[in-house]
Amino acid sequence: MSSIVDICNSALNQIGASNIIALTEDSKAARILNQRYEYVRDSVFRSHPWNCLIRRVILAPDTAEPAFEFGKQFTLPTDPYCLRVLNIDDSDTIFRVEGRKILCNEDTVNLTYVARITDPAQYDLSLTETLAAALAADVAYPIIGSTALAANMIALYDKKLSEARFVDATEGMPGAIVNVADAGSIESNTFIKSRF
Repeated sequence: MSSIVDICNSALNQIGASNIIALTEDSKAARILNQRYEYVRDSVFRSHPWNCLIRRVILAPDTAEPAFEFGKQFTLPTDPYCLRVLNIDDSDTIFRVEGRKILCNEDTVNLTYVARITDPAQYDLSLTETLAAALAADVAYPIIGSTALAANMIALYDKKLSEARFVDATEGMPGAIVNVADAGSIESNTFIKSRF
């Protein structure tokens, strides 16, 4: 299980910088990471519907109604904080996210969302690795001062994000893996069914 400092140190290792003990220590790396960690984390969280961050909740409408177009509004969750709305009810429901509200014409909303989970112990390994790569890309220039290194870290982040998205997206696909020998392969009927 990783801590925030572990993730930050992984980012520092990738750029060839010295480890830190705490984000509050008096060092350049710690000050920069302390300033950037939450922004980078939330950006990575919003970049993909990470399975380990998905939460579900049923929302009741607010007492106030939207001024026009929709009949109801619902306040987005704050515990845990909603970073990205993935879905409400079913794919036919027409809705709009405005500020911290969902506007629609439903009586209740079954919301699926990406939550801001601050405890790294709850992160999937691929999310942890992607977050460390994103931090490395973000802090490479301010800490090391090399644009070439920063460009390399951006490429590494893109690669880690692509790998993580694949692993995360294929987790739990019904009928995709028949037995252990087939791990990593997807049955043709999975694709055929997806076309209908």
